[in-house]
Amino acid sequence: MTIWILAQATLSLAISLSIIMSVAWVVRRQTQNSGWVDAVWTFGLGLVGLISALVVLPGADGWSLRQWIVASLIVFWSLRLGVYITQRNLMIEDDPRYAALAQEWGARASSGMFWLLQKQALVTIPLALSVFLAAHNPVQGLRFQDLLAIFVAVTAIVGEGVADRQLRHFKSAASNTNGVCDRGLWAWSRHPNYFFEWLGWLAYPLFAIDLSGGYPLGWLALAGPVCMYWLLRHVSGIPPLEQHLMQSRGAAYRSYQARTSAFFPLPFKFPG
Repeated sequence: MTIWILAQATLSLAISLSIIMSVAWVVRRQTQNSGWVDAVWTFGLGLVGLISALVVLPGADGWSLRQWIVASLIVFWSLRLGVYITQRNLMIEDDPRYAALAQEWGARASSGMFWLLQKQALVTIPLALSVFLAAHNPVQGLRFQDLLAIFVAVTAIVGEGVADRQLRHFKSAASNTNGVCDRGLWAWSRHPNYFFEWLGWLAYPLFAIDLSGGYPLGWLALAGPVCMYWLLRHVSGIPPLEQHLMQSRGAAYRSYQARTSAFFPLPFKFPG
């Protein structure tokens, strides 16, 4: 793969993601439920990942097994998470994170939301690019590294699904309406679903990196999990959600914070 091909791919990914988030803005505006933004983003990234993984680059002799595996994993991730978010959206009126921003923006809410979603498209480029780089690693055959990547991806998808199911089961009990879920994986991390979401993106650098030095561009795939960790841990994931939970759950959630790790599943709270 040349730098020119990488630049073309990055531009194509950027345009595609911008269009997808424009669609998310229209859906949000029509439904007044910001939760659909995440659903459109998830399905859209899955589609972009599928296409970018299976595109045949100049000089390539058809599809490789690695391309099919990467394409399958990104689709599996997208469908699992997208369906879960869709089911959740059918039971809520709005996503509290986006709702708080819209209230803060007031009359500028519509335009503010549009540009926010375009920023989300921008920061999603490293994720899509990591899938592209993983699929197009020219190393022939499957290595132990690729098998490890498959294990990491499947573990992450299953782990996130278990965390989501545990939270849904907790919320389904009337007695837990205003409670804090601290059972199962949620006893080890305040956001195990976010942890497993991040973990899954570590699979793509494993596919992409060639330790022999034959595919130096593969190292760029590390930008995917780095970007996802930054988003979940410091930007659009934990900070706004925990702010909402502290307001709605009060002392119970502060007690949960005091005894439970924020991100990495641990039997004790991670310092800091």
